[in-house]
Amino acid sequence: MIEFHLDARSGVAPYMQLVHQVRQALRLGLLSEGDRLPTVKDVAAGVAINPNTVLKAYRELEYEGLVAKKPGVGTFISGTLGDDSIAEHEPLRRELQLWLDKARTAGLGEESIEALFLSTFRARTGTDTHTEEEK
Repeated sequence: MIEFHLDARSGVAPYMQLVHQVRQALRLGLLSEGDRLPTVKDVAAGVAINPNTVLKAYRELEYEGLVAKKPGVGTFISGTLGDDSIAEHEPLRRELQLWLDKARTAGLGEESIEALFLSTFRARTGTDTHTEEEK
């Protein structure tokens, strides 16, 4: 079962953070069709947010066709975002782990590693959305 977390510094609305985490778990094959999501009450208590925020995230996922509510039973994964190449991700994951080890050995902290990765990723994919003020 997925365990949610929130990053108050991300600038992303809490409900969207939950949606992104479910989508990411689906892409990585951590969730699959038929898996039950935690109850709204459990998520709200676990990450200390209003239950309506969790409901909004679950409604968004339902709208996207990724989950289905079963009244009195729970919310279940009903769609997928994964592909057949999940097994091919493992060599990439190992390479990334080696890179992370090198970054830590070089003295970079978690925030610096994240900033370096994101800035490199955005530059490579052309998705750098930061304004000149933020740079």
